[in-house]
Amino acid sequence: MSLRPKSYRAVKRLPVHTGPAGWEAILPPRAPGVPLRGEVGCDVAIIGAGFAGLSAARHLRAADPTLDIVVLEAGRIAQSSAGRNSGFMIDLPHDLTSSDYAGSGEAQDRVLTRLNRHAIDFAEAAAAEYGLPEGTLRRTGKINGAASRVGEEANRTYAQHLKDLSEPHEFLDATQMREVTGSAYYSSGLFTPGTALIQPAGYIRGLASGVTSAGVRLFEESPVTGFDSTNAGWILKTPSATLTAAKVILATNGHLESFGFKTGRLMHIMLNACMTAELPQAALAALGGQESWGLTPSDPMGCTVRRIATPEGGNRIVIRQGGYYRPGMQTSAADLARVTASMRRKFDDRFPSLRGVPFEHAWSGHLCLSRNGVSVMRELEPGLYSACVQNGLGTTRGTLTGIGAADLVLGRENEITRFFGAEAEPARLPPHPFDTIGANVYLRWKEWQARAE
Repeated sequence: MSLRPKSYRAVKRLPVHTGPAGWEAILPPRAPGVPLRGEVGCDVAIIGAGFAGLSAARHLRAADPTLDIVVLEAGRIAQSSAGRNSGFMIDLPHDLTSSDYAGSGEAQDRVLTRLNRHAIDFAEAAAAEYGLPEGTLRRTGKINGAASRVGEEANRTYAQHLKDLSEPHEFLDATQMREVTGSAYYSSGLFTPGTALIQPAGYIRGLASGVTSAGVRLFEESPVTGFDSTNAGWILKTPSATLTAAKVILATNGHLESFGFKTGRLMHIMLNACMTAELPQAALAALGGQESWGLTPSDPMGCTVRRIATPEGGNRIVIRQGGYYRPGMQTSAADLARVTASMRRKFDDRFPSLRGVPFEHAWSGHLCLSRNGVSVMRELEPGLYSACVQNGLGTTRGTLTGIGAADLVLGRENEITRFFGAEAEPARLPPHPFDTIGANVYLRWKEWQARAE
């Protein structure tokens, strides 16, 4: 096989994380994986072992067991985005740039809802096939919580959108909200039944174990630092290896830009979360409410809250807020400390009986958005495919784009490939530093508007 490099391209930056991946930290210790070493070849290389990358690997392996598939993870399994999100696999329209999550139109929202449910079905089937522990994935729905007139109005307009789509939903009053959450903070809520709540790190660990048991080769601590296109495919460089592949899937979300694609078109938003220590029995009794639930804010800039139980890693509460724009895809320790203090106040407002319970883990996570809400799931160059730009829906959208990228590799056309293939390019951003200044001013303003939520 002749390998004639055309133009070596260095990867501009590698993932850098601030704080531990809380969802992974509360699971039992896992033996470290092995890095890729030496010179290796394969049919399909997948860069990134998160929701998109591992979903692509599972879909490819099921479709063609003869394919030699290699997955490269820059760090450790479940310590990147998979251990840092809030664990909602949402089926309905969930546009984070809107005031109430409604999408861009009924026709598109119907298709996207159907595709989202396909992704959740895929995840549920994987959990069953690989024997994932109880509590890893539960299709129990979620609540949009409201604590102000603004939040209640957002829920009403979103409910009208759901009614137009003929989607089931239920309003909860303050008493019902307290029965679920144990908190008197919320004045009302909007329950939708289709969301799956997951232990995201546990799910990704299980998915990684499942695909490797099926013959996929997975290497950790193996960041791709550069790549070449050749007349026979692709050459990928890591610190200790060279991998040749006929086809490559980039499952790197916002780090698509680090590989030189869609520069100046992707918005990198850092969100932060805190997780309590194990709640003592006395605190649980004082709190009341259900032992496991998920709440997204009625305004997308509000606080997301989850309560989890023993099967998910202990009786704990997770709270997430504090978005800011960072084109370098990195949070500073000062950023995290500032937002953690704010989340402490918001936590205490919601759960005054738990004021003495400390946060055990605090971390930052990376969202990649496009201004026009599109993902990048397509063939970028011959034999190079992308399953990236999840628009804050890394669990569901990542799973979906991973499946779609695998279908592109296989030469299949279906509803997923047609949907994402018809999307426009991500819209251009203002030039730097105006992008950063404008985005952060806008985020602060939106966060102030949603301060009660």
